[in-house]
Amino acid sequence: MHYPIVIHKDRRSDYGVTVPDLPGCFSAGSTLDEAIAMAREAIELHIEGLIEEGQPVPRAGRVEDHARDPANTGGTWAVVSIDASRLRTNAKRINITIPERVLDQVDRFARQTGDTRSGCLVKAVTEYVRQSKPKHGPSEKARTRRRAAARRK
Repeated sequence: MHYPIVIHKDRRSDYGVTVPDLPGCFSAGSTLDEAIAMAREAIELHIEGLIEEGQPVPRAGRVEDHARDPANTGGTWAVVSIDASRLRTNAKRINITIPERVLDQVDRFARQTGDTRSGCLVKAVTEYVRQSKPKHGPSEKARTRRRAAARRK
């Protein structure tokens, strides 16, 4: 997947990046290379969020079409390539070993909630991973940079 980005800069700010196809997705960087790298991470995080919320992932538009929008004038255009394989949502059969006691708990919970065993396990693992992400890892730094860049605009 290739998403066009528009990069703006004035003398007193970092490079600010917006992603026209993903409303609310923006980033920043102190250099052009950093801005593009941070945009890639912002796009991936934004798409992950859409998928987790069950929202459709917008298709990437054409630079020519976005360039006509007055909000994008005066910017520099680039295209960011996203590894779509990291965003797959199709199910894959796996073989795992779970203590029988835990499996009984999963089955009981799945019946109570009207879910399947697989659905219950996927939701549990997804929530565990979401809660276990480092609070101050690169993603948090990227979000902080993007917020700071937005305030400077």
